[in-house]
Amino acid sequence: MTDEGEKAYNFLILCSVMQNIALSDKGDATEAVTGIWHVFLDPEKTRGVLVTKFLLKRILQMIPVLLAVSVLIFAMIRITPTDPIASITRGKHVGEETKQMLRQEFHLDKSPVEQYVIWITDALQGDLGESYIHRQSVNSLIGERIGVTVGLVALAGAIALLIAIPIGVISAVKRNTIVDKILSVLSLIFVASPVFLTAILLMLIFSLHLNLFPSMGTGSLRHMFLPALALALNMVALTSRITRTTMIEQLGSDYIRTATAKGIPRWRVVLTYALKNALIPVITVTSVQIGSMLVGAVLVETVFAMGGLGGLLITAIKASDYPLVQGITLLLVFIFMCINLVVDVLYAVLDPRIRLK
Repeated sequence: MTDEGEKAYNFLILCSVMQNIALSDKGDATEAVTGIWHVFLDPEKTRGVLVTKFLLKRILQMIPVLLAVSVLIFAMIRITPTDPIASITRGKHVGEETKQMLRQEFHLDKSPVEQYVIWITDALQGDLGESYIHRQSVNSLIGERIGVTVGLVALAGAIALLIAIPIGVISAVKRNTIVDKILSVLSLIFVASPVFLTAILLMLIFSLHLNLFPSMGTGSLRHMFLPALALALNMVALTSRITRTTMIEQLGSDYIRTATAKGIPRWRVVLTYALKNALIPVITVTSVQIGSMLVGAVLVETVFAMGGLGGLLITAIKASDYPLVQGITLLLVFIFMCINLVVDVLYAVLDPRIRLK
C-alpha cells in the first residue's frame, strides 16, 4: 500500500471511530477516544513499528550480501591447486572408475556454475553438504564445534570490554599524567602484538612456567581463560584508545561543564553523562573487533588445541574440503552480519538522536 493509500485508509478508520463516538454514550465515547490514541498517537507503538520495519529491512539487505559472499567463497576455495579427489580418498591410489564415481557423488564432474547452484540451493534449505575428509554432514561437524568458538569469542569480548572501558575512562580523566602515559604505552604494545604471538607468550608464562592454567583443551573456564585473554588483549588496546579519545571530547563539552557547575558529583558526571555519550563509537569499534575475533579465534584455537571451528577450518583448507570450508566461512560471515544488526539497534537505544530509518 502506498503512503497516500495508507493515509486514506487511516482517515477512513478515524471517521468511522468518530461516527461511533457521536452515536455512543459517554462511557463508550471515552473508550473510543482511548482507542484512537493507541492506534494513531501512542508513541511506544509507533516506535515498535519503526523498529520492526528497520529489522525487516536490514534482514532483507543481508540476503544479497550473503549471496555475493557465497559466490566469492565458492570461487576462492577452488583456486587452490589441491585435487579434492585426493582429499576424499585420503591420498590412497584408486582407479579411474572410482575417481569418476566419486566425482559424480560430490558433483565434481559438473561445471562450476552447476556446482554453485547445487550448493547454494541445498544451503538455503539448511544443508551445507558432506565433508570430503570426514565423510560427515557439514552441519553436524559445525554443530559439534561451534559452541567452543562462540564461547571463546563471547568470553574474550566480555574480558576486553571489562578492561578496555575502565582504562579508557581513567586515561581520559587522568589525561597527560603518568597514569595516562603508562596505560597508553601498554595499549600500543598490545595492539602491535599479533594474536598468535600473544597466545604463545601467555601459554609460556602462565601455563608452562607458572602452571596456573591448562595449556590446551576445553571443558572449564580455566581452559578458556588464557585463549580468551589472548584474543581480548588486542581488542583492549584499540577499544581503550577509542574510549579515551571520545571521553576527552565529551568531558570538554558544554553540557559536562553545566553539570559540573550545578554541583553534580564528578564520578556521576563522568559515568552517567560523559560515558553514555562516548559509547557510540566504542560500540562501532567493538562490533568490528568481534568480527576480527572470529578470525583470530582460528589461530588461538590452533595454538591451544581447543577443537573449535578454527582447527576444523584450517584442516579443511589444507585438504581442499570444499563443502566444509564453504559452510564454516559462510556461517562466520552470517554471525558477523548479525552482530552488526544488533549494533545498529543499540545505537538507537543509547542515543535517541539516532533514528531508525
